[in-house]
Amino acid sequence: MKILVCISHVPDTTSKINFTDGDTKFDTNGVQYVINPNDEFGLTRAMWFKEKQGATVAVINVGGPETEPTLRKALAIGADEAIRVNTEAKDGFAVAKELANIIKERGFDLVIAGRESIDYNGGMVPGMIAALTDANFVNKCIGLEIDGTSAKAIREIDGGKETVSTSLPLIIGGQKGLVEESDLRIPNMRGIMMARQKPLTVVESVGANAETTAVKFEKPVAKGAVTLVSPDNLDELVNLLHNEAKVI
Repeated sequence: MKILVCISHVPDTTSKINFTDGDTKFDTNGVQYVINPNDEFGLTRAMWFKEKQGATVAVINVGGPETEPTLRKALAIGADEAIRVNTEAKDGFAVAKELANIIKERGFDLVIAGRESIDYNGGMVPGMIAALTDANFVNKCIGLEIDGTSAKAIREIDGGKETVSTSLPLIIGGQKGLVEESDLRIPNMRGIMMARQKPLTVVESVGANAETTAVKFEKPVAKGAVTLVSPDNLDELVNLLHNEAKVI
């Protein structure tokens, strides 16, 4: 079984976010990047298939050379090879077209993508890949078993879970729950050394055009100051709730 794991190169959630050019572009200065958490769950599940069922695992990213350290980390975790599509990730549709082209060329049986990335939260790419490659698709996937060419997946739905049966080729949009957080892997020294010897192939873009353009970004409004009220002064509390907060 040939597995491809899509890896997004995203800012660490502890990074301070700013925008430039009139709030139309993301400012990358001083930002630490990591593997997108939803993709990390998918990569860990792919490693299970590699170890238990002899699958081969490749990872892929659409981006410039700055994303290669993130791909190298995925190799250190245990992926067999990495692919970088040498173009800017402009929007979900352009990324999906670039990924779909590689999937068609190399004939992957299972593609594991994160349900969404934590930077733009578009949640579009996995479904678009499935449409472009004419593969089966399960989103919000929190459980996956493969037996030959048959697959059983568990996905989140409103108010519960749904178990579905399908077949390969399959695209999934994975998320937290696909593996336990305690099962996530940290690269060890041996993995880091081996990653240097594994292939990282750079392929050129097919020239997919972006269908959307960011007009402006806005950061959340800063929270107001907190007013502390003595538990003995209920009249003041009622007054503040009525006249300032206007909730009663």
